[in-house]
Amino acid sequence: MFDDKSILITGGTGSFGHRYVQTLLERFNPKKIVIFSRDELKQYEMQQKFTSEKMRYFIGDVRDAERLKQAMSGIDYVIHAAALKHVPVAEYNPMECIKTNIIGAENVIQAALANKVKSVIALSTDKAANPVNLYGATKLASDKLFVAANNMAGDLPTKFSVVRYGNVVGSRGSVVPFFEKLIAEGVEKLPITDPRMTRFWITLQGGVDFVLKNFERMHGGEIFVPKIPSMRITDLAEAMLPGSDIELVGIRPGEKLHEIMCPEDDSMHTLEFSDFFVITPTITFTQRGNNYETNALGEKGKKVAQGFSYCSGKNPDFLSIEDLKKYNKMA
Repeated sequence: MFDDKSILITGGTGSFGHRYVQTLLERFNPKKIVIFSRDELKQYEMQQKFTSEKMRYFIGDVRDAERLKQAMSGIDYVIHAAALKHVPVAEYNPMECIKTNIIGAENVIQAALANKVKSVIALSTDKAANPVNLYGATKLASDKLFVAANNMAGDLPTKFSVVRYGNVVGSRGSVVPFFEKLIAEGVEKLPITDPRMTRFWITLQGGVDFVLKNFERMHGGEIFVPKIPSMRITDLAEAMLPGSDIELVGIRPGEKLHEIMCPEDDSMHTLEFSDFFVITPTITFTQRGNNYETNALGEKGKKVAQGFSYCSGKNPDFLSIEDLKKYNKMA
C-alpha cells in the first residue's frame, strides 16, 4: 500500500525511524519518505546512511504548527513518533513534555487535516495506560486527541489511529544499551531498581512490522496493542552478565513495578484478535461507523471479559534468560 506513496515520520531520526525507513525501502517502492525532526546532527548522520533519492529531510519541531503543515503537503501517510520520552526528565521538566507530547500532537492532527492526509498512526506507550508519571499522562492525552480527531475529520478522508506497545529492545536510552555500557566498563554488579519489576518486551522490527500492518487494518479511532512477551528485570541482568550480583538502586521518579497496556477500566471497550488487542473509542463518531469487531483486512475480534487487563506482571508469556539473549541480538 506504500508503493508510489509519500510517507512522513515525525521524530524520524530515532531508532524507530531508522528501522521504519529501512523496511519501507526494502519492501516497497515509495514516492518519497520525509523525515521531520529538530536535530540537525541526527539528520546529517541519517543522510549518510539513507542516500536514496526518495529521502527528504525537514528540520522542524512538532511544536511549530505552520512548519508541520508545510512539511505534510502532498503526504499520504504519517507516522507520529516524535515525543519527549524520558520519564525522570519529564518529571523535572513538565511543561516541556506537555508542549511536545500534547500540543505537538494537536499540531500533527491539524496539519494532517489541512493537507487531507490519508492515514495517521501515532506511536504511544504502555505508560499511557493508568499513568502515574507525566510522560504517561501526556501520552494518554495524545492518544485521546488522535482518537477524537476522527470526529473532527468529518467528511474529510483522513483517518487517525494509535499503536501502543512496551519497551523496545535496544532503543536509544533504554536499559539494554545502558547495561551494555556498564558491562564494557567492567562493572561487577548491574543496578536494578526493584527485583520484582517486569516489562513488556518487543524487538524494534516487531514494532515496525506492527505499525505497517495496522495501516492496512485501521478504520480510524482504534488503539492497537500487540500481544508480546514480558521479561523480568533480574532475568535481563542475568542474561547480559551471567552470575553477577545486582545492586538495588530503587525505583526512579514516576516508575511502576509493572506496566499495563489494556487497563481493566477499558475492558468493556477492548477486543481480542489472534495476535493483538484493539481498544475501541469511547465516543461515537458522527460521520463514521463504530463497528470494530471486523477490521479493514477482514480479521475478526471478540470482546474480552469484563475486568480483563493486559499487564506485564500477569502476562502468560514470559521470556526465559535464553530468550532474552536471543532478543538482545536482534536489537
